[in-house]
Parts: sequence; C-alpha cells; structure tokens
Amino acid sequence: MSLFRQLWLAVIASTVIAFAGSFVVSMFTARQYLEQQLAVKNNDNAASLALSMSQLDKDPVTIELQVAAVFDSGQYARVSLVDPEGKTVIEKTSPPMAGTVPEWFVHLFPIESQAGMAQVSSGWNQFGTIELVSHSRFAYRELWEGGIKLLFWFLLGGIGMGLLGMQLLRRIKRPLDAVVGQARAISERRFVSISVPETPELKSLASAMNAMVERLKAMFAEEAARLEQVRQEATLDSLTGLANRAFFLNQLEVALSNDDAATSGSLLMLRIADLAGINKRAGRETADELLRRIGSAFAEIASGRPNAAAARLNGADFAVLLPGLSDPSEAAEKLLHVMRDLSSAGLIDSDRIAHLASGTYQHGQSIGNLLSHIDAALAAAEGQSGLAWCRAESGCEQIATSNADWKKLLEGAIEMHRLRLIEFPVAANGGQLLHLECPLRLQASENGEWLAAGSFMPMASRLAMTSELDLAVARLALDRIAAGTPAVAVNLSGESILSPAFRASLQALIAARKDLAPRLWLEVPEIGAFQHFEEFQAFCNSLRPFGCRLGIEHFGRQFSEIGRLHDIGLDYLKVDGSFIRAIDSQPGNQAFLKGLCSIAHNIGLTVIAESVQTPAELAMLPGLGFDGATGPAIPRN
Repeated sequence: MSLFRQLWLAVIASTVIAFAGSFVVSMFTARQYLEQQLAVKNNDNAASLALSMSQLDKDPVTIELQVAAVFDSGQYARVSLVDPEGKTVIEKTSPPMAGTVPEWFVHLFPIESQAGMAQVSSGWNQFGTIELVSHSRFAYRELWEGGIKLLFWFLLGGIGMGLLGMQLLRRIKRPLDAVVGQARAISERRFVSISVPETPELKSLASAMNAMVERLKAMFAEEAARLEQVRQEATLDSLTGLANRAFFLNQLEVALSNDDAATSGSLLMLRIADLAGINKRAGRETADELLRRIGSAFAEIASGRPNAAAARLNGADFAVLLPGLSDPSEAAEKLLHVMRDLSSAGLIDSDRIAHLASGTYQHGQSIGNLLSHIDAALAAAEGQSGLAWCRAESGCEQIATSNADWKKLLEGAIEMHRLRLIEFPVAANGGQLLHLECPLRLQASENGEWLAAGSFMPMASRLAMTSELDLAVARLALDRIAAGTPAVAVNLSGESILSPAFRASLQALIAARKDLAPRLWLEVPEIGAFQHFEEFQAFCNSLRPFGCRLGIEHFGRQFSEIGRLHDIGLDYLKVDGSFIRAIDSQPGNQAFLKGLCSIAHNIGLTVIAESVQTPAELAMLPGLGFDGATGPAIPRN
C-alpha cells in the first residue's frame, strides 16, 4: 500500500474517531442545554398565561378562548387547565413532531420537554393550575443543524489536513525517491550521485549512499586507468604513442574488409633512411627525439579523420591509414615538409633523409596485395637520392563525382525505397541467436548494384542526410521485427543523434510501435558516441523507456572514456574487430580484453566481439569474458 493511501486512511480514521467523540459529547451537551431552555420557556409561558387568566372573568368561554389562543400559536404540544381537585377543565394537545429531522436521530437523542406549571387565581382563591408543554421539534432542528455543521467542519478539516499531509509527504518522498532511484541505479550498475536532502533522517542515508557511489566510481576509474595502460602497452608504440605494427595491421584489415568501412582510402608509408647511423652519430636521445617528432606529425595527419590510424611499424618505418581519402597529396606534402624541417634542425643528415610511398586501396582488396604495391613504391623511392616520394596508385571508381550527384542519388533511393537490410547473425557463447545485425544497403539506380554503407554514408554525412537514412533504417528494422524476426540490430550515425529533430522523430516512430521496441537493438559508433556525448546521453534517455536495447559499436580505441558510460543506461558494447584479429596469438590484447569484459560486466553491459574471422579466435572469446560474437566465424543458419 502506498504512503499516500496510508496517509489518507490515517487521516480518515483520525477524522472519524475525532468526529465521533466530538459529535456524541456535543450532542448530549446541546440536548441537555435545549431541555433546560425548554423547561425555562414552559415555566415562563405558563406563568404569563396564568397571570392573564387570573385577571379575567372565569366563565368557561373566556377561559377556553385564552387557552386556545395560546395553543393555536403552534409552539405547544399540550396546554391544559386543571382544577384544584385534579380534574382537567380544558386540555389542548397535538402529536409530537420532529419536523424534518430524521427519525433515527430523534430516537438516538430524545429531548424531554418538561411541563411548565403556574397557579390561576380567582380573587384570593385558587381557580386551577395551568400546565404547558412546548413542542420539541424546534430543539431537534437546532440539534440536527448543529450536528450537520459539526460534520461539515470535520470533513473540511480532514480534507485540509489530508492535503497538507500530502504536501509534507511529497517533500519527504522526493529525497526518498532519489535515494530509491540511486539504489536501483546501483543495482543496475549505474553510479549516480544525488543531492543531500534537508531532512535529518534522510540526510545521513543520502550522504552514505553518495559516499559509496564515489568509492565505486573511484574503484571503477582506477580499474579503467589500469586497463587503459594495458591497452596502450598491447597496441601502442611506447616511444611515439602510435599504434604498433600488429595493431595497425589489424586496423588495416578491418578497413579493407568491414562492411561499413569506407570503400576506398589511402595508405602512406615513410622509412627513415639511416636510423642506425643517426643513432650512432647523434646519440640515442637525439634519435628518440627524431622519432617522437615524426610520430607527432603522423598523429596530427590522422587526427580528425574518422577511423584514420597512424603507426610505427618498426624502428624506422611509419605508416598512416586514411579511409575515404582518394588523394593523399596533401598528407604526403605535409610529411615531406616535416622531414625537411627535421633535416634543417640537424636531426637528419641532409644527403639521405627519408623515403615516402603512398597508395590508394579499394574495399575488398587483400592486405598482401596492398602492402606489396606500397613496398614496391617504397623501393622505388629508396632508389632515388635525397628525400623522395613515389606513388603506387590503384583505380577507385566513383559512382557520383559531385555533391549534387550524390544528393540526387541519395534522395532518389530514399524516395523510391531502394533501401534494404541484410543479415549477419550475432550469437551467444552457447550458439543461441542474440540478434541479427542488419547493415543498410542502397541501390544507386533501378536494377543497379546494392552499395554497402561505406560507399554512401560518408557522402550522406557531408550532405547532412544521415538522419533521413537512419530513420529509414529504423522503419525497416521495425518492419522486419513485425514480420517475425526475433531481434534486429541496426547502427545509427553519430551525426544523426546530434539532431533533436531526429531524436524526436525516432522516438515518435518507436512509440507508435512500442510493442516491437524490446526486440530492437540500436547502436552508435564509438567515435560518434564520445564525440557528442551529451547528445548521445539524451538519445539514450529518450529511448530507454520503450525498452530498446542500446549499445556502442566498434568500441575499444577510446577505452579510456568507459568511465562516462556508468550512468547512461547502455545495454551492450561491440568491441572493434581490430582488437579481435588473431586474439588467440596476442597475449597483450588478451589481457586488455579480459579486463574490458570484466569492467563492462561490472556496469551491467553485455560484451560482443566484432569481425571474428577464425574458429581459433571464436574459441578464445568465452575465456576472456565475451558474451557473444559476430563475423565470418559465426555460421549462418
């Protein structure tokens, strides 16, 4: 039973008890007072009538007229004249009446009207005795109206006390609800703090809960920092902070094979001409400073470009992957300028500086084929004197060459419903289906080829058209669920969740079919979620009441941000495939992923591995703590 109901029951019970006591006491007191007033009135009126009759002639007609005149006023139940021998000379009576007063009230509180008596004289002799009894109906009416007024005021007072009590209870309940919500959030592994209430009894409880949350946050942050250190040791070069060779090759393979990766891009590789000689001539500290500066230049080129990656492949070799960039000339010229500056500063011998090679790639190209082309271009650069740059170009066909062409293509596909979802199973460790991952495909023209998301989403982002595509994706997913699919996962772009209009449209779309919402999984790329975190949190808050499953895909490169996920109500993480590739043979990544799964489970998140390629990788995942996986190694039924 709720506190408000208990409060009202208590108010009603106390009001009834108080009213009953007051009613009985006041009714008996008022009845006694009315009886006394009736007795006084009867005596006074009897004396007045007796005095009047004593002064008149005592003939029967006159006496009867006097008695009748008094009786006919309607205030008396009985008026009689009794002679000295006790014989009734004249008597006028009427039946007892209570007026409009209920019969039960009359029986419950009977009013006795005591007869008034006075002597009638004839000269010095007694002529008789007047007995006069007033009607009690007026007294009953006063008593009844008094009871009604008492009831009214008690009802009014009870309602007033109840409303006042509700306001006080609401003031008490607000901090209590906050404490309950905080406890519920902790049970869901979300660590939120609340404001400390003024109520002393709740203040200590809220303070203790907040202190516990802060300790949990500190433990969480400490564990996250430790795992971030493990990740850096496993995937980054300790001197430059760039990706190491193994992790970079994993990223490159993901860029070449993942469905939602850009369809083309560029790869640049730089080799310092004589690192061993520089180390010998200038010393290790100078050589390390040189490597750090080159690493900073590569990191600057990669920064700000989605899914770009810079790496130090070995002692003298650096590389940068630039998805979606078909012409690497600007990046190459920047690197050449940096190398000239380093030479001018005396960190590199001027006669032999470095060699630079670049090449473009297409989605689906093998990593071996791409690297062989880059190696050939690098060998050609080494054959030249001084600072040289050679290209290893490969053609990249474009469906549309201008923004206007792309805009027309995308608008036509949306308008003509040339959009569809394809399916990839996401399975739990036991093999049972978690959901179908359904990336978007777009048909550029009628009966044309179906394009992967990596082909058109970069242009849709540039043209601010991701919202229309993502709403279409959500509709297709709900249609598929309505057709009987157990659960469907679709990814939404980070640009879309920035828009309040998109969030409102998506919320309305799901609200209209909220019975399907618990089987809808919505995920946002890691870069979009953390780059626009407040909007992502608003996105999660707006959809969580419908029961949608919310997650982040391609997670791991910004693992240090995991501390921000503890209170936004996420359901799952999909770990980027670059951490999963060859996981069975990479102890460093194994330690990092095991810690990632542990800390994610501690905040209630399901952890799924992306792009699992081999049975050996798949077999390793349960031991690391993964709850499920997707990729070529997952069989399609």
